[in-house]
Amino acid sequence: MGTLLTILALLFLALIVIIPLVEKYAPKGEARDFGKITRWFIPLMALALVLQLLRHYFM
Repeated sequence: MGTLLTILALLFLALIVIIPLVEKYAPKGEARDFGKITRWFIPLMALALVLQLLRHYFM
């Protein structure tokens, strides 16, 4: 149990360090059109739900 808590603590600390660094040094790039991405979100979530239901009942 102690090993699990140590691993979780290290992962949490790594996230605290890595996220600000990624945000600081990420390329600014052009503004993206998120409308193209969001129109796929609901169908993909529905597909994932159906696949999980199939996996749950048949595997």
